[in-house]
Amino acid sequence: MGYRSLTECISDLERHGHLIRIKREVDPYLEMAAIHMRVYDAQGPALLFENIKGSPFPAVSNLFGTLDRSRFMFRDTLEKIKVLVDVKSDPMQVLKNPFRYTHVAATALSALPWKKKSNAPILHGTTRISELPQIVNWPMDGGPFVTMPQVYTEDMSNPGVMRANLGMYRIQLAGNDYIPDSEVGLHYQLHRGIGIHQTKANELGKPLKVSIFIGGPPAHALAAVMPLPEGLSELTFAGALGNRRFRYFYDDEGFCLSADADFVITGTVYPHENKPEGPFGDHLGYYSLVHPFPLMRVHQVYHRKDPIWSFTVVGRPPQEDTSFGALIHEITGSAIPQEINGLHAVHAVDAAGVHPLLFAIGSERYTPYLQTPGRPQEILTIANQILGKNQLSLAKYLFISAHQDHPTLDIHDVTAFLTHIFERIDLERDLHFHTQTTIDTLDYTGDGLNAGSKVVLAAAGPKKRTLTIELPGGFELPQPFRACKLALPGILAVEAPPFLDEEAESTRIDAWCREVRDTDFQGIQLLVLCDDATFTAAKVDNFVWVTFTRSNPSNDIYGVDSFIRHKHWGCSGPLLIDARKKPHHAPELIKDTATEKRVDALGAKGGPLHGII
Repeated sequence: MGYRSLTECISDLERHGHLIRIKREVDPYLEMAAIHMRVYDAQGPALLFENIKGSPFPAVSNLFGTLDRSRFMFRDTLEKIKVLVDVKSDPMQVLKNPFRYTHVAATALSALPWKKKSNAPILHGTTRISELPQIVNWPMDGGPFVTMPQVYTEDMSNPGVMRANLGMYRIQLAGNDYIPDSEVGLHYQLHRGIGIHQTKANELGKPLKVSIFIGGPPAHALAAVMPLPEGLSELTFAGALGNRRFRYFYDDEGFCLSADADFVITGTVYPHENKPEGPFGDHLGYYSLVHPFPLMRVHQVYHRKDPIWSFTVVGRPPQEDTSFGALIHEITGSAIPQEINGLHAVHAVDAAGVHPLLFAIGSERYTPYLQTPGRPQEILTIANQILGKNQLSLAKYLFISAHQDHPTLDIHDVTAFLTHIFERIDLERDLHFHTQTTIDTLDYTGDGLNAGSKVVLAAAGPKKRTLTIELPGGFELPQPFRACKLALPGILAVEAPPFLDEEAESTRIDAWCREVRDTDFQGIQLLVLCDDATFTAAKVDNFVWVTFTRSNPSNDIYGVDSFIRHKHWGCSGPLLIDARKKPHHAPELIKDTATEKRVDALGAKGGPLHGII
């Protein structure tokens, strides 16, 4: 649908049973987020909160809460935009199959941004930051945040909308040391387009103009999170997906405004001017802590008539951003493999917090008449390219397999994929570390902000072993790591005492690994030290979340009969990952009990969420 506004989208969803209204007053402190998460968990409808304590403006959430609802919103354009991405990735397809691409020209026309100020809805009125819904998602959050923004910046040395960046970076509206109504905090991670723009502005000693769009047609929000092929503007994507050209203009101060947005906050970021931002409950399932991030000095807060604030909630997956990711993969799933020769598929595992864990499948075609049978070669080259690719470079763990060993292997089936890897991997040879490097800004398992390590686990060739699916009777491990449960085939969750000190723990684990050298680990390839083996082994999502969000490869990987040979680390026995909580880790997200009880009441008979949660 070519929605002209967020209001049109909401009306369409409501007519077709995809949205409900919450008419009673709700508290933006924890309650709105708790309602959203409970409805998302139930795969329920979008939510329009009509009466928000402390704000005159309503708010909507969970628009993208299910893949079916996302497809519904873009039912007239989704297939066309997939074609457009295909053409951008491989223009030769047009020559090979011209009749499939007859609509590309029409789709491309709607992609062109339109400079149009006359009668722009966004100029209806202005307000203050403190009048906006002050939504706080988690108990330890540093204040209210904008969680569904479209942050717009331009390259100061090469300005214009076609070379601009539109990204979804969280905005802290209040709290900490921010001057109320005058300052907000701007947080963005590594490898973001806005960072390039700010770096150039800093070099020139000039303030960077920033415009934050909230609301507007849903295609605008989706465009802000799309990992688009290089050279494809987010504004053009928003127009093509929304079947409506992105309308924009510049105000009297030179800030770019989205004419169709519900709100636009404009402001400037001066060179090297930062203030503490956070904490914030984030998508890894932990808080990102307080750090200095760019300070934005607010100039103006515009809004359209009867505007609607758009927000979401992030936390331990799955959340609404999981559904965002599913839609993005549906649209662009073929793009990245076409950019890396030999890559068949790559998948960021959502249950592990997305960035910590990647699965990949690549070709293994190097000199077949010379290679050692089962030795990874080309897939290691592919792995290096993956770890150098945009946000994929934030990964800590990359498991990669050879396509020809199992052509139908499902990269989204965690159990099947890990089983395939550990049936084939040679732990003496097939682990490759990258130390003292960058990881996700939100990940606190490393040595500091953005600092940590990576490991590639590559497996190629025929099956070497059968993984155990049931522990033999009488199987025991020695103290202090004794209690264990089988989490996945060949993988044990091993309960361990609390982690106290890195040096002491390292010594203790190394000694334990020597002690178990004679243990019969037939069919077992991975031991995961954890705080709670029952929780870790209860389901696959728990296993990948604990294992890969609570470990830093260089510091937390050990092995039975480990060795270093010519600077290469390996082990003869099972691999061991220490995935316990550690003193330097960020705290995990825990819901507020009193708020959860209030939400329970909303789901009782007669409540607005009865029959939904």
